[in-house]
Amino acid sequence: MRKSNVLGKLRMNEPVLGGNPTPYPSAKICELIGKTGYDFAWIDHEHQDFSDENIWHMCLACRATDIDAVVRIRKSGYFNPFRALESGANGLMIPHCMNKEEAEWMVRNSKFHPLGERGMDGIEAHADHSLQPMQDYMKEANRETYIVVQIEDKEAVDNVDDIASVKGVDVLFVGRSDLSQSLGIPLQNENPLLMEAVDKVAAAARKHGKHWGTTLRDENMATMYLEKGARFLTWGAAVFILSRAYKSITDQFDRLKTKVKKTDGLPE
Repeated sequence: MRKSNVLGKLRMNEPVLGGNPTPYPSAKICELIGKTGYDFAWIDHEHQDFSDENIWHMCLACRATDIDAVVRIRKSGYFNPFRALESGANGLMIPHCMNKEEAEWMVRNSKFHPLGERGMDGIEAHADHSLQPMQDYMKEANRETYIVVQIEDKEAVDNVDDIASVKGVDVLFVGRSDLSQSLGIPLQNENPLLMEAVDKVAAAARKHGKHWGTTLRDENMATMYLEKGARFLTWGAAVFILSRAYKSITDQFDRLKTKVKKTDGLPE
């Protein structure tokens, strides 16, 4: 199976950056994310209407450009974690992880023995389509896959020390929007209550030897979180990149029309 470039960097305490193809189920965008220097593509199955086949092809595009696919799964069914892994993902993102018990459940269904009891199937993309001996695959899958739990609720912040203590959890990821709502300060990303919660997550990660991260929107935010110790970061969703670029073009064209009309270049 493919080794994880994200884990390779995190193990050296180097920051990693993910791009997001949302909301497009596009292998081409995932390939472009890989071609432009990102470390992983963050594929969101929680909110988006992606099919299993969409995810399979998006993971294939990631493998083709040698970046990790990180799939945010839907929190329903014991099979959702390993289905994403069987599609070729190296990382799983777990939304709204509330407590230690939920984190342990995810590890149990994402890792093989002796770390867990993940359902066995050695014929999918992750296992090189049965070309790798199952025993070797199990060992490599345990070593080269990782679990990212999202801390995006007040309850999760209250339990973050216990969550971070779970063996098999690799990254704590702060979902600031949902967390701000849970704290009663929706979308106030710089509110002291939210920053206090972020610092608590960072402290729990340091205490238990885990990494942590969040989403970014500009250079100032990136600098702040890197200085706080965040190493697993995402920046750039396709919908925002495209909509802003398209809007920039139409704004330019509107200005051009006005300019030409003033010089009598257009008929009244």
